[in-house]
Amino acid sequence: MTQEPRPSTVDRFDDDDYPAYTMGRAAEMIGATPAFLRAVGEARLIAPLRSEGGHRRYSRYQLRIAARARDLVDHGTPVDAACRIVILEDQLDEALRLNERLRDDQDGGGDRTG
Repeated sequence: MTQEPRPSTVDRFDDDDYPAYTMGRAAEMIGATPAFLRAVGEARLIAPLRSEGGHRRYSRYQLRIAARARDLVDHGTPVDAACRIVILEDQLDEALRLNERLRDDQDGGGDRTG
């Protein structure tokens, strides 16, 4: 039985989805508090992974999302509303990408005889 090669530590840190950051470090990186990160987790904006010891671990991707919510909160938006806004913005972006792809497929798949 052959094993897949394990990614090196450097490769993991290059991976935006690798849960590399502890709660304290993550909060420091986005200029927030650990309580803010717990709140955005409770609002289901992000779902940090847990270490074997049960500690929350965050990826760079998750921190970018949390930072967007923090910016809204800094401008007076309640945390729950900020999380919902970020979720809806992402859903809208995805819908626009899908519509564009469907339009491209439709334009490219038509009759080109005339």
